[in-house]
Amino acid sequence: MLFTLSEELKAQGKELMLNRKIYQLCCDGREVWIYLRDQQRWIERARILDIEGDLVTVRYELDEDDEICSWEEMIRLESIGSIQQKLAAVPKGDVEPLVSEDCPEAEQLGNSQPDGGDA
Repeated sequence: MLFTLSEELKAQGKELMLNRKIYQLCCDGREVWIYLRDQQRWIERARILDIEGDLVTVRYELDEDDEICSWEEMIRLESIGSIQQKLAAVPKGDVEPLVSEDCPEAEQLGNSQPDGGDA
């Protein structure tokens, strides 16, 4: 299948956009999950260390049977199918939120005892 010039330019534009986004994630230093299309696997909780040309260097840890292994891997940009990052995490269950002492009383959460009484 032959690509037209406009399709090729669109593909190059998308590649440049991916490069910019990966560069932003590298500068942020946050953990990311990376899907490798050619290997059909996820790299979890990786940090993007460097981008040089079409190579992305990442570092991550794997919890194996009796040890935790630290890996550094170089990945071609064309192999990256998806990148995810965790935005927030909230604990499950009945957890009381922490309230600062200097929080204005009007903004504090009320006492949530099951019997409805005050402590």
